[in-house]
Amino acid sequence: MKFGKEFVSQMVPEWQEAYMNYNFLKGLLKDVLRFRQQNMLTAAMSATPRSSLKRRVSLYRAFSGLTGRYRGSPRKNNEDEAILVSAVEEEGSEGHYQTMFLMSSEAGGEYELVYFRRLDEEFNKVVKFYKGKVEEVMREAEELNKQMDALIALRIKVENPPVGNCLLRFSFQSLQGMHRRPTWRWLDIFLENLLMLVTKLVERVEATFIKHFANGNHRKGMDILRPKAKRERHRVTYFLGFFSGCSIALVVAIVVIIHARDIMKNPGRALYMDNIFPLYSLFGFIVLHMLMYSANIYFWRRYRVNYTFIFGFKQGTALGYREVLLLSSALSVLTLGGVLSNLDMEMDERTKSFKALTELVPLGIVIVLLLIIFCPFNIIYRSSRFFFIQCAFHCICAPLYKVTLPDFFLADQLTSQVQAFRSLEFYVCYYVWGNFKTRSHKCPESKVFKDFYLVVAVIPYAFRLLQCFRRWVDEKDPSHVLNGLKYFSTIAAVVLRTANELQGGMIWKIMAAASSGIATIANTYWDIVIDWGLLRWNSKNPWLRDKLLVPSKSVYFIAMVLNVILRLAWMQTVMGIRDFPFMHRTALVAVVACLEIIRRGIWNFFRLENEHLNNVGKYRAFKSVPLPFNYDDNYASKHA
Repeated sequence: MKFGKEFVSQMVPEWQEAYMNYNFLKGLLKDVLRFRQQNMLTAAMSATPRSSLKRRVSLYRAFSGLTGRYRGSPRKNNEDEAILVSAVEEEGSEGHYQTMFLMSSEAGGEYELVYFRRLDEEFNKVVKFYKGKVEEVMREAEELNKQMDALIALRIKVENPPVGNCLLRFSFQSLQGMHRRPTWRWLDIFLENLLMLVTKLVERVEATFIKHFANGNHRKGMDILRPKAKRERHRVTYFLGFFSGCSIALVVAIVVIIHARDIMKNPGRALYMDNIFPLYSLFGFIVLHMLMYSANIYFWRRYRVNYTFIFGFKQGTALGYREVLLLSSALSVLTLGGVLSNLDMEMDERTKSFKALTELVPLGIVIVLLLIIFCPFNIIYRSSRFFFIQCAFHCICAPLYKVTLPDFFLADQLTSQVQAFRSLEFYVCYYVWGNFKTRSHKCPESKVFKDFYLVVAVIPYAFRLLQCFRRWVDEKDPSHVLNGLKYFSTIAAVVLRTANELQGGMIWKIMAAASSGIATIANTYWDIVIDWGLLRWNSKNPWLRDKLLVPSKSVYFIAMVLNVILRLAWMQTVMGIRDFPFMHRTALVAVVACLEIIRRGIWNFFRLENEHLNNVGKYRAFKSVPLPFNYDDNYASKHA
């Protein structure tokens, strides 16, 4: 199977064993040609005519003629024959092919001998791979027969007990015969037979399913077995461009208003940053996270990470990166429109007195967002919204449900949205106990607010801790205990950092710095070594891992460095760096929260890449879906 440089980014890891190293073979062939060129003058002056490389190396001519002509013992070589291909059967090992170079004693023959030996290795590698695939297909087909027998028998027994069961039987005699005689021609006809076999298998399964599980309704059965793929719609691209343009226009308008009113030097700037900015920053965190997720989807598709299968998305319902960008741009327009209307109403003398209406704009956006998420009607990607709600419910009830990859993946996303949780807490305090009409509140002075300020920061990590505990109970894998200890150290660090932020003092600062340092080291190690599977010193890709999807190895090293740097963003809270001359404290907190969201987006890609390649989390990373029944051959033979 040829594998050129232009297809590196489309590499399918499961088929790497069948890729022939053409670059190395070309290098060997160049050595042969180079030797021939150096001896060209001597060869031309020689009295004995010599065969040209092109005539002598008639490389495997045609599989059918070559194998039929040279099967068995070697023939007496003719003057024009340079190679002899024969099948070698060794006791206790699989057969392979061996090429005999008949002119190795001539000048330069040692170069050609090395070439043909390496060519044998490459071809035998391909033969071995395809033979293994044939055996795998045969085993899976036989197991599928048994599964279909069990399904049909169960269906008949439930609906019509007196009727005997109907069994499916497949005959693979031609394939088995082909397996017993591998020849070079076998490679030519393998794909035909495999395609024919799979096609018949699919047709039998479809016919059986339609007959027994769709009441003979062909259309209904095929809709279940082969749901229609989601079609790209031009209106998504159109509205994406429209909302993106509107977002840019609104940003420009806000900048103009801020410059026109000279808000940055206005005495009310601090009041606005303490009260209004935290309300709107919530939507900024959500939009940024959606942008990172859309980038994840784009690169997952580009490098062929089977994210839809790993997440368990129903075919045709998974959102593409354009759909996610559309939703994020729409939310961006809604948010920026609220900010602009807020500023405009305060600037206009006719609406300046409408304080209540002005201050309720952010709350109105939150209500609209919640109504869209929980809307029961089939609008705005209902299946994706309900999938999100289900995963969020599983996170809340973490110990009560078996942990799936979407559940833990969402919980990990929530750990990067701690500041968004705190913004929601501020919404409750500001609009329930504060005087939003005058932009005044006493939230930081409230003991209840301080307590919940700590609790909401711990909640996402508590979800992950409980999920690790549940996985340890289900799987008895000690690695989940270590992962749980990692999240426990993070919870301790969050508690001490929050206490340092609220209480202050050198003792709290030292405790916060120590706990945060330990948690950062543990989380960074787990991110890079466990979740990403990198830093393998004995890998064929030094300090990375054996299987990589991104062609440029430097991308992995850059990602590791960025992960370490962005993990250290917590230092600003521990070191007490809260105000810059050009940046308010709340703006600095928002920037740090955005850096964590960006780090999470980078983590997402490499985490799922590693899951796709190595099934590191033991989730559904591969194409084979577990079958529903356990079939005991011994029991079946006894009760046959």
